[in-house]
Amino acid sequence: MMHSATGFQGLVSLQQAVELIDQDHALAIAGDESLLKQLPRGNWIGGTIPYFMDQRGGTVSRDKLYINDLSGIGSRIDIRSYSTHNLPALVNEAPDNGFSLIILPGGSDILSCYAKNAPDYEDIFLKPIIGWVSGHHLDDAGSATPKVINGLDGEPWDNRAVAMHVGLPETKMAQLDIVNLFQQGEGHTFRFADSGFTAGDCLIDGAPGNFADFLRQQEIDTRLPLVADYSGAMVNVSIKGSDSERGTVDFYAPVFSGVDYKLAAPVVDYIDEFTAVTPNAGGSWVFSCNCILNYLYMDLEGKRTANITGPFTFGEIAYQLLNQTLVYLSVEDQR
Repeated sequence: MMHSATGFQGLVSLQQAVELIDQDHALAIAGDESLLKQLPRGNWIGGTIPYFMDQRGGTVSRDKLYINDLSGIGSRIDIRSYSTHNLPALVNEAPDNGFSLIILPGGSDILSCYAKNAPDYEDIFLKPIIGWVSGHHLDDAGSATPKVINGLDGEPWDNRAVAMHVGLPETKMAQLDIVNLFQQGEGHTFRFADSGFTAGDCLIDGAPGNFADFLRQQEIDTRLPLVADYSGAMVNVSIKGSDSERGTVDFYAPVFSGVDYKLAAPVVDYIDEFTAVTPNAGGSWVFSCNCILNYLYMDLEGKRTANITGPFTFGEIAYQLLNQTLVYLSVEDQR
């Protein structure tokens, strides 16, 4: 396990996780659903995923759990569950000084709700909100449903969000950061009329066109995401698939109306360039996660990216839903 001044994180056995829960540690846990359902009730939140970056490299495991022990970090820890109806309360219930770690189930209505609406929540960008989207083994697509669990009751949910709100002492502060390999390319600009996870007709350099037709005609490498430039912050929207007959493209995160997107600039060596922009995890890091698409496209099984560990997820949360990024949170002394 990776130890730091603020707690430890890493892969553990089911028995080790049970012992930590029984000792009343506050944990964020990622793992296969079969393991999560065996955990006792306690001070934890969890989500389903079997892909991890360990100290030895990328790995797939159905018999290990990845834990982030947040016990020694916060002065107050509060675990909550949310439905689509009360999801905006997440920000109000987040600590004024601290952070919130949220897990949302992949493919769910509540994920869609959060992805589309979170950027408009009042004060959303004033409080560090980090987290991830639960998933399943890719071999189980069509048979497994991503779940989240509130450890206080132990119930698995496929359409609720769970969050751990961590208040920090006045001497500490939370810092949320993003590692994004991609920049906007120099090609065409796309603008969509409607926000959503699916799009077709759009404006291409200001002229009417169809994004699915464009991808097919230009033989675009769809491992490259669309990238929006939000005042210098690059935000990816990854392409899930394109249907030429329907003239639609599905995304892993929503595109937003009125926003200019460009396809990402080509990447020569995905893993080398990603590693080059990834800082080493320091002792102040308390949580990080990386995108399952980075795991797949970089073929990361058995390979390392710096010394960062954590789950590979179906989406990353840094205030809003992100794709093909690494997000991390550190707790540091107040400046």
